[in-house]
Amino acid sequence: MEPAAQDPTPLKFELLQAGDDNPFLLRARGEIVYHLKAVAAEHALVAAHYGQANEFLLTTLLAVDDRQLHLDVGKDPETNRRLLAADRIVCVTHHDKVKIQFALRRLDNVTLQGRTAFRADIPERMLRLQRREYFRLVTPAARPLRCHIPMPGGAPSMVATVLDISGGGLAVVVPPDGLDFAPGTVFRGCRIDLPEVGTLAVDLRVMNLFEVTLKNGVQVMRSGCQFERLPGPMLTLVQRYILKVERERKARESGLA
Repeated sequence: MEPAAQDPTPLKFELLQAGDDNPFLLRARGEIVYHLKAVAAEHALVAAHYGQANEFLLTTLLAVDDRQLHLDVGKDPETNRRLLAADRIVCVTHHDKVKIQFALRRLDNVTLQGRTAFRADIPERMLRLQRREYFRLVTPAARPLRCHIPMPGGAPSMVATVLDISGGGLAVVVPPDGLDFAPGTVFRGCRIDLPEVGTLAVDLRVMNLFEVTLKNGVQVMRSGCQFERLPGPMLTLVQRYILKVERERKARESGLA
């Protein structure tokens, strides 16, 4: 199955750094096989990224066992040839509204139940970006939130664009320089202006760091941060902002705004 030109490319994540208790990363083979079998049973589309130009093939998992998996081939022989020549293929899919990503080292061309298929070893690691305890709001692109992070020595604050926010934390685009977003780092006294709601004053603990390939092929650094001991009044501000944005979105969708 080849993607049509207008099909959106799923986001591709590269987990660069994470704490030892990172909840996203699976390493146990049994867990990885379980989730792969669930994807196969659901016939979910898998975007197999390869090469340096963000090329990808939309395919499906045909079969999974404890040692290997099989993917459907594409209709274009040249695409299939490039996939077979790639030394790393990053696969992105969803199951039960959870984003799943895993990397395959090499593909082989085989015959599976009378049809041509790709075969690969079971991946050693899997990213599973599961749902959070809190509802997570993707911030409006038209009115992006900015997180002001104090710098030592009285230097001007660094500003990071907020990608999403919840009662438990937020994700930001990491500024190109000036700040170390290593997992475990705590930024104290951060401020975020929530339009028509108030100013959020928080301490942020960095939990993970991803390199994200956007749909247009641009790569940015994304950091997931957790609120440190968020006071009740600040949590109320976050909840009020999320409800406000959701009400506005629903009003637009219903034609009332």
